[in-house]
Amino acid sequence: MLKVKCFNIYFSTTHCSYQLGNFRNFCFTDNYFTACALFSYLCAPMSFVYPEFLFALSALSIPVFVHLFNFRRFVTVYFSNVQFLREIKIETQSRSRLKHLLVLAARLLTIACLVLTFAQPFIPAKNSTAHTPEGAASIFVDNSFSMEANGNSGTMLDEAKNKAKEIATAFQPSQKFQLLTNDFEGHQQRLVNREEFLQLLEEVKISPSVKTISEIYSRQANALKSHGNQGGSAYIISDFQKSVSNIEEIKADSNISCFFIPVTPIKNNNLFIDSCWFSTPIRQINRPEELKLRIKNISDEEYENIPVKLMINGQQKALASFSIAAQSDVEVPLSFTLSETGLQLGELSITDYPVTYDDKFYFTFSVAKNIPVLCINGKEESKSIRSLFGNDPYFILDNQNEKSVNYSSFATYSLIIANEVNSISSGLAQELKRFAQAGGSVLIIPAQNSDINSYNELLLSLEAGRIIGKDSINTKVSSINYQSEIFTNVFEKQKENKNLDLPIVSKHYIISKNTKTLEEVLMKLSNGESFLSKYASGKGNAYLLSVNLSDEFSNFQRHALFVPALYNIALFSQPVRPLFQTIGKEKSIEFPNTAIAGESVYRITNFDNQFEIIPEQKIIGPLTSVVFGNQLKEAGNYLLKAKNDTLFGLSFNYDRKESVLEYFSNEELEKMAEKAGSENFSVVQTNNKSLAITLTELNEGIKLWKWFLWLALAFIISEVLLIRLLK
Repeated sequence: MLKVKCFNIYFSTTHCSYQLGNFRNFCFTDNYFTACALFSYLCAPMSFVYPEFLFALSALSIPVFVHLFNFRRFVTVYFSNVQFLREIKIETQSRSRLKHLLVLAARLLTIACLVLTFAQPFIPAKNSTAHTPEGAASIFVDNSFSMEANGNSGTMLDEAKNKAKEIATAFQPSQKFQLLTNDFEGHQQRLVNREEFLQLLEEVKISPSVKTISEIYSRQANALKSHGNQGGSAYIISDFQKSVSNIEEIKADSNISCFFIPVTPIKNNNLFIDSCWFSTPIRQINRPEELKLRIKNISDEEYENIPVKLMINGQQKALASFSIAAQSDVEVPLSFTLSETGLQLGELSITDYPVTYDDKFYFTFSVAKNIPVLCINGKEESKSIRSLFGNDPYFILDNQNEKSVNYSSFATYSLIIANEVNSISSGLAQELKRFAQAGGSVLIIPAQNSDINSYNELLLSLEAGRIIGKDSINTKVSSINYQSEIFTNVFEKQKENKNLDLPIVSKHYIISKNTKTLEEVLMKLSNGESFLSKYASGKGNAYLLSVNLSDEFSNFQRHALFVPALYNIALFSQPVRPLFQTIGKEKSIEFPNTAIAGESVYRITNFDNQFEIIPEQKIIGPLTSVVFGNQLKEAGNYLLKAKNDTLFGLSFNYDRKESVLEYFSNEELEKMAEKAGSENFSVVQTNNKSLAITLTELNEGIKLWKWFLWLALAFIISEVLLIRLLK
């Protein structure tokens, strides 16, 4: 065995010059500029909080000089044959060169990452110019009924409140906040500290109020400006239903950053009662009634045999079931008979989950015990009118002469008949106008020798046609308006009534047509002129007959049509009030003036008197207006009272706008934000991050210093492993 001790083969004189040349080629030729260009490209999208620390990159020269001038120790190599010397030398040089280059790269990258860590690089946000950390924060939490639906963690309202907490905790404790909900309450207009904000947030509950996104943003902007803030941040946490998200109508403020934070339900299923109505407009005791209700299915599921229940005055009156296809609606009829007169409080109900606020529907109506009719006669009472109304207990007929009319009693009647009054006085014309405007019905039957001018003054005030003369040519009634409510249920087979015996007319007054009036011709003469017409007058109606009730004019008073025509005119003279109203839309109601003695006021109470409000009241002409504004917040049946007397019922239902569970996607929100014309709008998508981190990135950009710190540690570990493991 031959043992030879020699210099380190790797650092022989020849090889030393070879490696130095290679290192120069690596550092100062094209490879160097390529590395610098790559580094510049990677750092181009970044900004630095402390860019002055970048001068410390000059420390990269230290490991370079260390690697250049740190020569290796002598190494003793044992070999049995001289012929293996060249092979060992070449193999040792290549492996040693790779190890040195890797160690050098690890040290350079470690220093570079440490320098970048202290420079605190970040990728700027797109809307970083809009960020105003010194401004206040306005946070809207959607608490409408649609937020009852289940989200990923409880109800969507709970999710919205949790997101609001995250936003608040992301700010400094000294930050000022505004908490806004759909209620738009007065205390929500002020700014509070974080602790008070979190307390108010816990009190937020589901509300029937619904506001559009543009209204919400406007309220937020006003709050931020009114407190002396030059800028601020507005956060809108909502499900962004299509029915209320009018983002394109927002008037953007360049000093305010607005963030849309969507919360989405697990399922978009909802079954709800949309509305209800009667098949006929008048309710009568002991007669079959048919109530129809419309039910909508806002889901992709089909429902079968779902029960629906009708309650009136706390008693069940009807029960039915229905089936409904996905994304459709259905009309369900309910039949029942009323056995009592007076006020009727109705309630419809179905069962659906989890959105339950629209599963009940309230309505009220009245069944009159009788209908009071006043007949003002010119010369003598009409036998035809007396025989029609006087013998029917459902009607209470009061005859008064034109010279002794009690005007103060007009409000107690439903129908007033001016029967063959020769001349209409100005006082009578004025009172009849007030009566019709308040909702009453007036039937005008001209006299044989009527004072046309006085009649036309009355007709003008009632917004009816004018009398322009008298025609003595014999004619007859040629057609009947079967579509009118007066004759809807009079004839069984309308198509077979072509040869019907109709009234014959010998004389009649010619009534002109006025395009500005709402005229409905009920019966027409063969010459095309009106025989009986109906006109809308204020909240009531005016009826004008072109003949009087004598044989000299026609045989109408003896014809079979006389009874149903006048009977239905009186029947439909009953005041018809809306079955229901919508909370938040109807702010007031109007009804004929009712005298209240002393300091008594109108009151709105519920059925068991556990709720009571005193609304504002105004007198406008012949009507009294009761203004309740936003005082009514819960759906249900209510009573309007004067002293201890109940005037009529009121039913309020929640707005069904929130029942249609259709939402905008994030992409659609971003497009609408762009159309709003402002760069200050952002749609927040957390992507499995916390909301606080996501908002910080949107405001301040993506911070990278932690990543570079971890990279520096990784390169230090890699250097240690290279030195110890790579022999």
